[in-house]
Amino acid sequence: MRKLLLKSVVQAPLTEPAPAADAAALAELASQVERAAHRRLGRSLSIREVDAGSCNGCELEIHALNNIVYDLERFGFRFVASPRHADVLLVTGPVTRHMEEALKRTYAATPDPKWVVAVGDCARDGGLFAGSDACKGGVGAVLPVDLHIAGCPPSPITLLKGLLALMEKHR
Repeated sequence: MRKLLLKSVVQAPLTEPAPAADAAALAELASQVERAAHRRLGRSLSIREVDAGSCNGCELEIHALNNIVYDLERFGFRFVASPRHADVLLVTGPVTRHMEEALKRTYAATPDPKWVVAVGDCARDGGLFAGSDACKGGVGAVLPVDLHIAGCPPSPITLLKGLLALMEKHR
C-alpha cells in the first residue's frame, strides 16, 4: 500500500491534455446556431438528451457542451429535463428492447415542431451492438430521424455543427 501511495505522489497523473479550443471559431459556430434557432423557432433551442442504451461515450461528449470550454448556455442553448419543453431529442446508443417503449413515449411527449438527432454510430445502425438480442437497432428503427451525427463518439464541435445543419436544413 505504501508503494502505491508513494508512486501516486511522485508520478504525474495519466490524463490527456485539454483540447486546444479555437475560441473565435467556436463562438462563430455557436452564434450561427443561435441565429438559426431564433429564425426557425423565435427563441433559443431546447435540447433533451436521451440514452437509449449506449456505452456513455456519446453522453460524455454531449455533457462536454456544458463545460467551461464550450459553455453553450451563453449562446442560448439549454438542456431541459423534460421532453415537454424540448425542441430536439438527442438520442444516443442503439435502441435496446427495454428502452424502446420509453423512447416512443418521450417522442410523443415532445411538442411539435420537434426533431430527432441520432448521435453516434450506434444510434445510426446499432453499431457494435447490432445483431444482439437485446438491441432493436438504430434510432431510425423506432423513430423518424431528422439527422445523424456520425462518430464514436462525435466531438462537441461535430455535435454543434450537426445542430447547425439541422437548423439550416429545416429553415
